[in-house]
Amino acid sequence: MFTLDNLFLLLTGLLAIYLIWRFYTRYSKGKALHDVYYLLGFIVLLVSGLLLIFLGYGILGLGGTALSPFILPVASLIPLGISLGIANQFFPSWKKAFAWFALVGFLAIAVTSIGGMAGIKKFAVPIFHGVAGLVIFLGPFLAKGAPKGFFWVGIGGALIGIGGLALASLTITGAALFGIFTKELVFTILAPLLFLMALAFTFGFMKDLKA
Repeated sequence: MFTLDNLFLLLTGLLAIYLIWRFYTRYSKGKALHDVYYLLGFIVLLVSGLLLIFLGYGILGLGGTALSPFILPVASLIPLGISLGIANQFFPSWKKAFAWFALVGFLAIAVTSIGGMAGIKKFAVPIFHGVAGLVIFLGPFLAKGAPKGFFWVGIGGALIGIGGLALASLTITGAALFGIFTKELVFTILAPLLFLMALAFTFGFMKDLKA
């Protein structure tokens, strides 16, 4: 049965497809590395949304089913790609240092998830998602030379940061983030949150793509 959540996820996917097309078009002309990172983030967002539509929220491991060890590493590619794109495009002085941090963080999440190292994963996931989320949130507000309206990317970053940390808290520790984001609340707001995030990203990145 097609639900309201599926509608939000479908709209999120359509926005992701649009941005993928625009970033690919720009990359074809300029061959800029940051566009490759943006493409990575939004391709994974598209695939994630489609999986939620066809397989349901059970793949998140919040409905009594076991969480696939590959879910967290794959999901981490969304903030990884977008944050690396922002760092490479607007903060060249520290893009290499952040790239190393992102690589180590991603490998830590992948190894601890696949290897079942729950203790280390409790630290690796919040640190990586927290820092990547801050880059996506604060970067657009602090970026020199960013077009007017690019701050919408930061708003999208705030949304993905809250959603990512809430999911990580539930799937890793079983505790609700801030004592508020319970499993029931996450299930209720996840699809609309992803749509609002994608919409904010679209508003912000289109300012840059048209500049």
